[in-house]
Amino acid sequence: MTAIAKIHVLKNQAKLDDDTYRDILERETGKRSSKGMSHVEQLKVISALKTIAPKQDGQRATGKFARKLQALWIAGYNLGVVSNKSDQAMMAFLKRQTGIEHHRFLQDGNDANKAIDALKLWIRRKTHSEFLFTRKKNRSPIQNDFRFQVCIHIWSQLVALDKAPAGTLTTYLYSIGGQEDLRQFSSNDWIRAMNRLGKLYRSVTK
Repeated sequence: MTAIAKIHVLKNQAKLDDDTYRDILERETGKRSSKGMSHVEQLKVISALKTIAPKQDGQRATGKFARKLQALWIAGYNLGVVSNKSDQAMMAFLKRQTGIEHHRFLQDGNDANKAIDALKLWIRRKTHSEFLFTRKKNRSPIQNDFRFQVCIHIWSQLVALDKAPAGTLTTYLYSIGGQEDLRQFSSNDWIRAMNRLGKLYRSVTK
């Protein structure tokens, strides 16, 4: 495979629009087209694209901040925003959004916060919800719990579609965690609730 062909394969794997692709070319070589690039310039572009194209070997995100980013990404999947829930898709998306290499936002606190904020903003924008992933002093602890916020947003969408699996969200959550007091929910209870609601929501919005 020629270097030019490799560049275009990586562009497609990363799902880059034309403007973003050309911005990367210009950043790496000063040119907005792969035509006329030297071999060294082509290799620079390939190296840059490899950092944002989803890996084909099932790469997993690891590092101090991987779990928090993964939780947000899966929340986006359950909310119907993210179509590919894999770690490599997450890392490619965050690289495109922030320009930060994945090894940095997975390890460095400042870079992780930038990636986390970018992901939260994107999900809020796509869901048209300013409630998600926010905290306010006048709310109860449960209302400020991001996991509850994800559940209640999905529930509201299911109600609007007349596809809610129970009379109320509280009833549904009780069937999962066996607790009337949501403050007693374990992390696993919340994960089951979000995943089940997400699966139902995706099934009725295909």
